[in-house]
Amino acid sequence: MQPHRPWICSRKIAAVFILLGAFESTARPQASNPSQQQLKQLDLQQLGDVEVTTKSKAPEQVWKTAAAVYVITQDDIRRSGATSIPEALRLAPGVEVERIDGDKWSIGIRGFDSRLNRSVLVLIDGRSVYTTLIAGTYWEVQDTLMEDIDRIEVIRGPGGTVWGPNAVQGVINIITKSSKDTQGALVSTGGGNEEQGFLAARYGGGDPNGLSYRFYAKAFNRSPEIHSDFNRYDRWRSMQGGFRADWKKNERDSFTLQGDLYDQRAGETVQAVNYAPPFLQILTGNAVLSGGNILGRWTRTFRDGEDIQLQIYYDRTNRYEPNFDDIRNTVDVDYLERSYLGSRNHLSYGLGARASHGHEPAVTTGLYFQPNSRTDELYSAFIQDDMTLVPNRLTFEVGTKLLLTNYTGVEPEPSARFLWTPTDTQTFWTAFTRAVRTPSDGEDDFFLSGYIGTSATGLPFFARFNANRNFQSEKLDSYEAGYRRLLGRNVYFDLAGFFNQYSDLFSEDITGSPFVETAPHPTHILLPAEFGNGLDGTSAGAEIAPEWKPTSFWRLRGSYSFLHMSIRRGPNSLDIGSAPATDGESPQHQILLQSSFDLPKRVTFDFDYRYVSNLAGISIPAYSTADARLAWTFWNHWELSAVGRNLLQPGHFEFASDPGPNVAIKRSFYGKLVWISKEN
Repeated sequence: MQPHRPWICSRKIAAVFILLGAFESTARPQASNPSQQQLKQLDLQQLGDVEVTTKSKAPEQVWKTAAAVYVITQDDIRRSGATSIPEALRLAPGVEVERIDGDKWSIGIRGFDSRLNRSVLVLIDGRSVYTTLIAGTYWEVQDTLMEDIDRIEVIRGPGGTVWGPNAVQGVINIITKSSKDTQGALVSTGGGNEEQGFLAARYGGGDPNGLSYRFYAKAFNRSPEIHSDFNRYDRWRSMQGGFRADWKKNERDSFTLQGDLYDQRAGETVQAVNYAPPFLQILTGNAVLSGGNILGRWTRTFRDGEDIQLQIYYDRTNRYEPNFDDIRNTVDVDYLERSYLGSRNHLSYGLGARASHGHEPAVTTGLYFQPNSRTDELYSAFIQDDMTLVPNRLTFEVGTKLLLTNYTGVEPEPSARFLWTPTDTQTFWTAFTRAVRTPSDGEDDFFLSGYIGTSATGLPFFARFNANRNFQSEKLDSYEAGYRRLLGRNVYFDLAGFFNQYSDLFSEDITGSPFVETAPHPTHILLPAEFGNGLDGTSAGAEIAPEWKPTSFWRLRGSYSFLHMSIRRGPNSLDIGSAPATDGESPQHQILLQSSFDLPKRVTFDFDYRYVSNLAGISIPAYSTADARLAWTFWNHWELSAVGRNLLQPGHFEFASDPGPNVAIKRSFYGKLVWISKEN
């Protein structure tokens, strides 16, 4: 909900205490069954009949989805020229994507933007990549072969009833293709001024007994962005590989096994605070990032709408940064069952358990966890009933998730949704949802110090946020409504609005007066503080995403997102000033305009324009920019493309860097050549 930047906020700590003088669906449908080539041939009404899965963990038609869901298709990703998942997310309305530097992003949904947004749950093929260490997603290590992504489903608004804690502002589910849809070979390569060189390859095969598989490998080298101090620290290099196998044993049983391995060097600059001289250092170096995962899934289908699913995954991450280390092992088990109760009730219910063991050896004395090894636990159960009130016209959906973690008691996350489809091409829906963001190690076990300077007595002066063993879950009550409609055969639009009420939000609290502390040595003055639950607030907004196909070869799309936030100190709050920054770290207005042409001789041209209003809380000005892609398919198996990104100026700022100065995102160009064998 509110941004959480525990070990990169030392500059903010210093500024605050100096000021004190003391001492922050739209649904455009996508199919789970038709191929991408088939999808491009469907008209807008047929597209409305295809299925999405993220809202309920089960396939449902977009017209029958009572949520603000938007789907980014493989064709959208390819024609946008995006080379990473964060850049592809710019295509979804209501999603705020700000690039911090060459290898870091701030991504939020309906506000609360930060590098590690702890209120958005991110999944890759059902595997959560949300870290329980400090609550959030490290976007730089969320990667796969871009050509293997089937779609990205984005739920704007809470999804905790189905997915559990931390799906407060939204859910992002990256879904890769079944291996049966990636048979044969694919090779892609290219480079440019930012994408200095990249190479990817994939091969898929199978047998007549229903088994299919694929293997992939990829690597890239990306240049730094624009730095006013010429400290070009953010060079980014990565290697990754993985596999997926799917086996349809018979008409009832299907199995999936998949996994990935990665190794990266992501340049960064960080602050390191120590109680011994030098008290404050700016360290430049590489974050050494590596890890891997393996996931297995079994599905047994009894009939349409009745099935069971068991999923198990293991995830290993290693982060070695100049001021911080985290070595983490996570195991997750999830069981889901769907069945009918009579002719009008469709039940979904399930159980889940997760254990995440982390080890964080101290690198600096000013940033540490105590204890430095712990196991985070999550247990959950949910039930949901979709009740048909009027067949094919009116449904009512009610359910709740029950959570239990090592930091909380039982937490409920109920929801209720109405869906009315007066015709086959229009939908009204409304929803109420309660969601929670559960405490993480970053509040309960974390100690963070900021160096203020030398006191009048000559002693070094520090401020320290201490662990808060009583930190509570952040809470949201969300009210949503939406309308989607097809006008004629060639105009489609989706409108969604929301009003959110927040309580017990993350705050930065002063807990006492400065005092002399003798340990750790040397003797120093300390001002005590802690992370608390001192903020409340509201947010309101709307998103609209129209689409128009004036001709068979020309497609126009767009979106406008409006957001108003009001975050304030709650009763008896000790917060030292987090609320204004939280209000001002998300854009109030976002506009996206897209034009796509299918030209003769198998040539395509795409042009995207986007406007993002200013981020007043962190002094980032508004900007406009544009991307363009020209591609030619030849000899049936080859595609050559030229891509320009951020074309309207040499560079622009999108988010604040800490420590500064801020990094400008540069205008860039790259070329790409793709070869695909016949089987694809």
